[in-house]
Amino acid sequence: MAPEKRLVIFDCDGVLVDSEPISIEVLVASFARAGVLIDEAGAYRRFLGRSLSTVIAAAREEFGLDMDEAFLERLRHDLFARFRADLRPIPGVIEALEALQAQGIGWCVASSSHMERVRLSLTVTGLIDRFDPNIFSAAMVTRGKPAPDLFLHAAERMGRTPSDCIVIEDSPAGIEAAKAAGMTVFAFTGGSHTHFASHRAALDALAPDAVFDAMADLIHLVAKE
Repeated sequence: MAPEKRLVIFDCDGVLVDSEPISIEVLVASFARAGVLIDEAGAYRRFLGRSLSTVIAAAREEFGLDMDEAFLERLRHDLFARFRADLRPIPGVIEALEALQAQGIGWCVASSSHMERVRLSLTVTGLIDRFDPNIFSAAMVTRGKPAPDLFLHAAERMGRTPSDCIVIEDSPAGIEAAKAAGMTVFAFTGGSHTHFASHRAALDALAPDAVFDAMADLIHLVAKE
């Protein structure tokens, strides 16, 4: 096998697993129980790709909603139950990883979600053994996306420089973070949540290095870098 040169850093939600529609549905329902009405498009715009601490702060500042421990525990319970029942991997992910491996290209995951959620997501979709132990979460750094801290942390732990790294992201916050880290970034638009025109426009406005909607295309994009 050729020596590893590049490192592909995958976001998890909406890139490896098709979790964003489930997450937003549960979040919108949780807000509604607390008397805060927000539609799915608004939830995607405000919260997609953001860390939990950012969501908590935004809920307090914009809606006056205190997401206390009881609120968060109910949210986690509902979300994890839905994940266990309904979560699926993004089509073509396993084949994309096998293609990267065949080319001697390393990978890891760097997610805004807490480690418990990331590991559950990867476990129920059969991906955990392909990533463990190279799993990094926003809880490991001071600032979550759109700050570059998580991607820089992942690169350091994997022994790579930012110029070695290609980030695969589906959210504006993630693309901003990758760019701030000085990394190449590809926007993935194959998740179920990417049908909103406003979402596509927000991604395009950030000028990612490539945009693709099929995981089968990843190896060809990486080979061009």
